[in-house]
Amino acid sequence: MTDPRWLDDREQCLWRTWRQMHIDLTSALDRELARDSGLSGADYAILVPLSESPDGRLRARELRTEAKWDRSRLAHQLRRMEQRGLIVREDCDEDARGTMARLTPAGREAIEMAAPGHVAAVRRYFVDHLSDEEIDTLRSVADRVLARIRAAETA
Repeated sequence: MTDPRWLDDREQCLWRTWRQMHIDLTSALDRELARDSGLSGADYAILVPLSESPDGRLRARELRTEAKWDRSRLAHQLRRMEQRGLIVREDCDEDARGTMARLTPAGREAIEMAAPGHVAAVRRYFVDHLSDEEIDTLRSVADRVLARIRAAETA
């Protein structure tokens, strides 16, 4: 086994700052979302792809991939959302073992009411603090990191 390539002070500072920014930004956005709309960050993570789907339906497997959650977490989240009338779960027509999640009118209303405030918070805490060049650079960096992660996951 080779010796680890330890982070130097500059790299360690970058990593810790980025990690703390991610934690604090996610917490701030989730708090505002809950306060202003009654939706949790987890609710929002499910409602967005459902609302963007042409028929408001997606397979649970697709939602799991989108949210990067395990099966159990998704099942619990869908159950809670179904109890609140935001979604309904249905059998999959193409695969008897599959489950579909469908956005209800109440779920569509909830995401449409929450989205303007959420995007305003994303702008206020993040996007508006970056120049056009910084946005392009950060996007490029994020794309490279994500590509590396995806390549490692499929290897």
